[in-house]
Amino acid sequence: MKEVNPKETTRAYAFEMWMDAPMPMVTFFKTLDVTRLTRLSRRSGLKFNMLMCWCIGRAASSIKEFHMLPVGRKLIQYDNIAVNTIVANREGEVSSCDVPFSDNLQQFNADYLRLTKQVAENCRNHDLTDSMVIGTSALAQYEIDGAVGMYSGVFNNPFLIWGKYKRRLWKRTLTVSFQFHHTQMDGAHAARFLENLQKEIRELYKTFTDEQ
Repeated sequence: MKEVNPKETTRAYAFEMWMDAPMPMVTFFKTLDVTRLTRLSRRSGLKFNMLMCWCIGRAASSIKEFHMLPVGRKLIQYDNIAVNTIVANREGEVSSCDVPFSDNLQQFNADYLRLTKQVAENCRNHDLTDSMVIGTSALAQYEIDGAVGMYSGVFNNPFLIWGKYKRRLWKRTLTVSFQFHHTQMDGAHAARFLENLQKEIRELYKTFTDEQ
């Protein structure tokens, strides 16, 4: 990670326009078809939430705006991406866990299981300060139509929230909200990320079944 001069990046105008805005966050909603992901989870024994996090990392990694983030009054460029998940710990509370993204699903799954177990047991957050972290919060037990994240003015990281996926005959759908800082990316980048996410969900099932 390193500080970059905003004027020397494609985010120069956005940095000037949005860094001092009282509410610089934008939220998009998208309903995803997760039918294949639920099938893959049942067939492989892999956790649905882990698969969602991996697809999020895959979808983001090819978009260069996800490798930059406004931190304080600086624009920071990152080499690595991580996906955060919220973990129920042994004290009955929640802790935060950053999982380094790996293009290798087996490696990501191993890190996800190891780190979430560690966080659940020791009740301490696992933070990766050298990675651009994409936040997630899965309210998997509850049916919600959408959620808008809170802007604290401290963390500018992109953030996704979803609830329980909906069943309709053979189809499974999941509505996600995606909140992002306008300095980091524009609406077109965010929309492309969500399209990429749907694509990764579909292709992961095909890739996994072809390998069996």
